[in-house]
Amino acid sequence: MTASKPILVVLAAGMGSRYGGLKQIDPVGPGGETLLEYSIFDAVRAGFGEVIFVIRRAIEDAFVAAVGAKYADIAGLSIRSAFPELADLPGGFDLPAGREKPWGTGHATLAARDLIRGPFAVINGDDFYGARAFEMLAAQLSGPSDDYAMVGFLLRDTLSAHGSVTRGVCRTDGDFLQKIDEISSIVPDGDGAAYTDESGESCRLSGDATVSMNFWGFPETIVPRLEEGLARFLEQSLDDPEAEYLLPDVVDDLIAGGRARVRVLPGGGPWFGVTYKQDREVVIRSIRELVDRGDYPDRLWA
Repeated sequence: MTASKPILVVLAAGMGSRYGGLKQIDPVGPGGETLLEYSIFDAVRAGFGEVIFVIRRAIEDAFVAAVGAKYADIAGLSIRSAFPELADLPGGFDLPAGREKPWGTGHATLAARDLIRGPFAVINGDDFYGARAFEMLAAQLSGPSDDYAMVGFLLRDTLSAHGSVTRGVCRTDGDFLQKIDEISSIVPDGDGAAYTDESGESCRLSGDATVSMNFWGFPETIVPRLEEGLARFLEQSLDDPEAEYLLPDVVDDLIAGGRARVRVLPGGGPWFGVTYKQDREVVIRSIRELVDRGDYPDRLWA
């Protein structure tokens, strides 16, 4: 059964370790709105009909009080929650003793598998993606294609002036994704960016490089592929306490195996997020500018 409107899966389970708090419920809008609320607002305007929050049970009460309750009266919008559990592993695998680190975005997405009925998008809960990004992905998910999709952003628009970031730099062939290279310790450098590779050599990146900010669109058929991929990942990495099963890695494997085409939807933005505490003031100013321009009301849910 296919949903009449696409579903939005929001990965909002993490604490911001570098930021020093729960970014998903930190107010940044003029009416006390969170970044997550702007994503929901944009998703509703773009035609999404259901939101599934993937959250940790430990933050459920705080999350519902600060965020979830605000959507209860939005006509036609269904709100549900899913909870990733470390011990939620395929048959034949037991949780290793001492494992505390979450298994990653691929595993978190699977936490919603019993609720997904139809095409769906996946986003981070602490990023601002912009109305156009949701409009493009809603159009892709509402069409007849079984292609996967990724909203691409310009690297220069996703950097922080207050520290380094990790970004998935995309290789493309025309409109389609070929591979994502996960590069860490990226810092602004003139009109582009710089990082140090594993050999210690300084490297530059173009500010025009397309990066993935974990804004994906999938048909429901990816769910069994995520389950298959998780089993393969665990066969190799079960006892590595730092290993993560990440959506970009899953997508890369499916592309390499000829099992998926991923359409890159360019021009996403404006993007902004809070990696470091100092980024928060930039985000507040940026949202204020969008409100003053008329892109958003002063109070999202008034």
